[in-house]
Amino acid sequence: MVTAFISFVAGISLLVGGIGVMNIMLVSVTERTREIGIRKSLGAKTSSIMLQFLAEAAILTIIGGLIGIVLGIAGGYVICAVISSSMGMTITPGISAGTILAATLFSCAVGVFFGIYPARKAAKLSPIEALRRN
Repeated sequence: MVTAFISFVAGISLLVGGIGVMNIMLVSVTERTREIGIRKSLGAKTSSIMLQFLAEAAILTIIGGLIGIVLGIAGGYVICAVISSSMGMTITPGISAGTILAATLFSCAVGVFFGIYPARKAAKLSPIEALRRN
């Protein structure tokens, strides 16, 4: 029951974080419509523009994931130190490289998934419309 509740809370957190990434990327697309229009008018392919925005979303979430990993490891050590000192025994956090790698890759996957819509929106812009907006 506790595992299901924690999974539910984590799922909601991932959804909220993903929507936040999507909003940031949509603002980025809106602010850079002129740049996108210039690139498209000079012959940039739709796939290259889409890849640029997907890479940006992935990098954004990897940085957020790494910050979360660092804070999680630090919090684990602090909590173990507090418990160890209060109980008079030694407790160490169990941190594995596999878990850290999985968390980083999952954070990147969330960024790519929620970055697809803004990237597609940027890639589908007409060069004439994009240059006319600003």
